[in-house]
Amino acid sequence: MDILFTTREPDILAKIQRPVENLVELEERVAFVLREVRRRGDQAVREFTRQFDRMDLTDFKVSNAEFEEAEHQLSPRFREALATAERNIRLFHQTQWRANGQEVETTPGITCWRQAVPIEKIGIYIPGGSAPLFSTVLMLGIPASIAGCPNVYLFTPPRKDGTVHPAILYTARLTGITHVFKIGGAQAIAAMAFGTETVPKVDKIFGPGNAFVTEAKRQVAAMGVSIDMPAGPSEVFIIADESAPAEYIAADLLAQAEHSEESQVILATPSESLARRTIAEVRLQMRDLPRKNIVEKSLEQSAFIVTRSLSEALDIANQYAPEHLILMVERPRKLAEGVRNAGSVFLGNYTPEALGDYASGPNHVLPTYGFTRAYSGISVDDFVKWIYFQKATEDGLLNLGPVVEELAREEKLEAHVRSVAIRLKKLKKRKRR
Repeated sequence: MDILFTTREPDILAKIQRPVENLVELEERVAFVLREVRRRGDQAVREFTRQFDRMDLTDFKVSNAEFEEAEHQLSPRFREALATAERNIRLFHQTQWRANGQEVETTPGITCWRQAVPIEKIGIYIPGGSAPLFSTVLMLGIPASIAGCPNVYLFTPPRKDGTVHPAILYTARLTGITHVFKIGGAQAIAAMAFGTETVPKVDKIFGPGNAFVTEAKRQVAAMGVSIDMPAGPSEVFIIADESAPAEYIAADLLAQAEHSEESQVILATPSESLARRTIAEVRLQMRDLPRKNIVEKSLEQSAFIVTRSLSEALDIANQYAPEHLILMVERPRKLAEGVRNAGSVFLGNYTPEALGDYASGPNHVLPTYGFTRAYSGISVDDFVKWIYFQKATEDGLLNLGPVVEELAREEKLEAHVRSVAIRLKKLKKRKRR
C-alpha cells in the first residue's frame, strides 16, 4: 500500500488525481442504447434488460401487491430506523422552503418576489445491484415531496428473481412515490429522457449510478434533457490532527472505499505518526470486510498525505474540492471557516460521514470529481422552477421609470425607452390635472 506522501514532494496534487476511465468505448455503447430506446421504445428496453440484467420482463412497473409484499419482508426495527431518518431529512429540507413567495419592495411602489413552481415530472434512478441504495430514495423522494412535484417516477434494476429490493419499495412508498419501474442502466436513463409506450418522458433526471448510467445522463444532458448534476465515483477527504483516534479515521476511510472500486479516500495530517497508525488500522479493519475486494481496489488510488500544517492540509482539500470533507481536529469549527470547496462537511471525532449518508438530515446526493467548486448538493430548489414576479404601482413607475429610460437609452434600445415613456407621459399628464 504505497500511498504515503508528504507535501515536501513536488506537485502533491498530481499524486491524488482522481481515476480516469477510457470513455471512448463507453460513449459508443451508451449512445447505441440511447438511440435504440429512442427509436424502438419498450421493445428496446426489454431487450437491454434481458441482455444486461438477465431478466425477461413483460411488465416494467411495480404493482401494488409488490409494494405490500416488500413491507412484510422488512423487520419492524428497520422500519422504525427508516422512519427516524425520514423525519430528520424532511425536517432539514423543510427549512429550505421558508422564503417561498416572500415579497420585497426594491423601490417605493415596486414589489418583487419569486414563487416556486414544482417540476411536473421527475425521474429518479436508484442503483439496485450489490448495494441497493434505499437511502438515496429518502434523499431524492423527500425534497421532491416537499417541493410538491406531482409526478415522481423511480427506476431501479430488477434483482435476479425479477423483483425490486423490498427496502427500496418500502422507502419509495414512505416518501410518497408510487410509480416504480424495474428498469436499470443506460436504458433506464434513455426511457426517462425520451419516453416509451409505458414509461413517461420526464422533465428532469436525478440519481447516482455506475459508469453507464453516468455517461447516459451526460449524453442526454447534451441533448437538452435536464439532470441533477455532473457526478463521478464517491470520495472523502479527511483532515486530522493528533486529537483524532486512528481507528476512527480508518473506519471512515473504509466506509467510503467500500462504495466502489473507483472511490477515492484521502487523509491529510501534519502528523506522520498519525498517518502511519491510520494505515495500520486500515489494514487491520479491512481484513473481515464483506466488500474487501472493492476496498483494496479503491485504496490503490487513495492517499495519505503528511502536511506541514493544518492550514496546508485545508489548502490541498480546497484545491481537490471533495464530495465529503471530514475535519477530525481539535477545533473543527475554526478550521471549517476556511472551507471553500466541499459538498458536505463533517465536524469532529463523533460525526462520521455515515451519519450524513443515512439519517442526520442534509442531502447525501452531492457533486463529485471536483464539481463542488461550482455545484451544491441536492436541495428542494432542484425540484422546482423559480418564477420571478414584479408589480409596479403608478408611483412605482414614476419613481423608477426615469432610471430605466436612461439605462435603455444608453443601450440604444429605443423601444424599451418608449415602453416606459409612453406610460410616464400619461401618468404625469393625469397628475397635472
